Amino acid sequence: MAEIEEKVIMTPKGKTANSTTLVVERKAVEAEASDKIHVAGGDHTGIIINKEKVYENGVSEPCQAQLEFRVYLVSAATGSHTREARALRFWFKPQLPPNERTHEAQGFFRELVSPQDFPKDYVGFIKKIMKLMQHKYHQLKMLEVELRQEGCGPPPPVFIEDSVANQTPVISEQRVLDMIENAYPNPLTVEDFVTAGKWSKAEVKDALESLEEKGLTRAMSEGLYVRQHSVDTQVVKQMPTLCSSRQPSIAVITALYCEKQAVDAMMEDQETYVRYTTVGESNVYTLGTIGAHRVVTTKLPSVGRTREAMTAAGNTTTRLLGIFQKVEYVFLVGVGGGVPHYTDYAQHVRLGDVVVSTPAADLPDKYVYIFCEKAERNDKGGWDYEVKPYKPANYLLQDIAIRLTKTRAPWDSYVSEGLQRLRGVPGHWEPPEGATDRLCVEVGEGAYIEVSHPAPQGDQIDKPGGLRVSCAPVA
Repeated sequence: MAEIEEKVIMTPKGKTANSTTLVVERKAVEAEASDKIHVAGGDHTGIIINKEKVYENGVSEPCQAQLEFRVYLVSAATGSHTREARALRFWFKPQLPPNERTHEAQGFFRELVSPQDFPKDYVGFIKKIMKLMQHKYHQLKMLEVELRQEGCGPPPPVFIEDSVANQTPVISEQRVLDMIENAYPNPLTVEDFVTAGKWSKAEVKDALESLEEKGLTRAMSEGLYVRQHSVDTQVVKQMPTLCSSRQPSIAVITALYCEKQAVDAMMEDQETYVRYTTVGESNVYTLGTIGAHRVVTTKLPSVGRTREAMTAAGNTTTRLLGIFQKVEYVFLVGVGGGVPHYTDYAQHVRLGDVVVSTPAADLPDKYVYIFCEKAERNDKGGWDYEVKPYKPANYLLQDIAIRLTKTRAPWDSYVSEGLQRLRGVPGHWEPPEGATDRLCVEVGEGAYIEVSHPAPQGDQIDKPGGLRVSCAPVA
């Protein structure tokens, strides 16, 4: 007797005034078309549609992965926007290992909302779910789809065209201050601002005078402007000689001014030395202690992928190691973007989380950092790229980080202590509000959908206001 092939079957499960729930499942059945059942043919052979609600068994076990996102339905008649939440709940075949379920669900979702063929209407959305389940995701046993209208609301964030983004920004004190901080410790001239910002000299001078009155910048000789430190600094022609006991064993390199301020807030007994120069790169070093360790921090004078910026970064690091020859460990500390995981709370990164660069446990190549040296669009619309992985000489720091994440390390008390020290420093240092942590995915043609953050499962706990530390590779 021939084995019955599996079919993908869609069945209505429930309907209310503002919601619809469907079940798409994989079953080995033989079905004949009737007024209650549609058996697809041609390109859609293997798909069955139940026209009436016949799904009565329900589901006894909780779903194995889930996610929710929101789309905006636009009325053709009025142009008004209605927000609709779409929840997906996944059940897999027992052959799929538990540790691969969230990865499989994430892959399914990424293909479902791919900008290349994002379904523009309800029918197209359900059809794509069934085709993905039929042709690619064979380990997916059942998928529950809930569509829930949440009423009218404002339209989603507007996509910014490249032509608009590339327009000259209007001058403001904050933009001028950002330029000064990015260049620090290198001083800038009025001409530097005029060239980079396409602003007039009068506008630049007005902004610089206002910033100087607020104590954020100061004018040096020869029309040079630099960021005014909030702590005492010593301007030197060369670094003073340090006795052996004051030599740092740890160096921290930052790219942004605010990053250096945050690191410095964790240090005791600070001493800051600045060497200014109009030729080449200026240097800033802050020495102090963190716990029992002597530490030196510095900031790169220029950021970016240009040859000049990368050369300056290399020179800064080489010079630091030449001056402080007892440095054993170098930390690169700063802000960055997180790669979201839509279905796994443990692998998801939220705004304000900390990531320590460590090798991925499931990869044979034990790099902690990977750099994309070149990326170009290909003819198929994808990317061709070259990457270079980096590995430390030993994994002592990574092992310590992993061990600390598994214990009750006093991260929160250290963060509170650092924030307390930063209260008198200009800037916004408080953690961002939860409502600002929005996860949006581009689905093509300038449109976005908003995806809910994955919720903790089992013994996972989402502690409001607490610090989450993750260990993973950084790119």
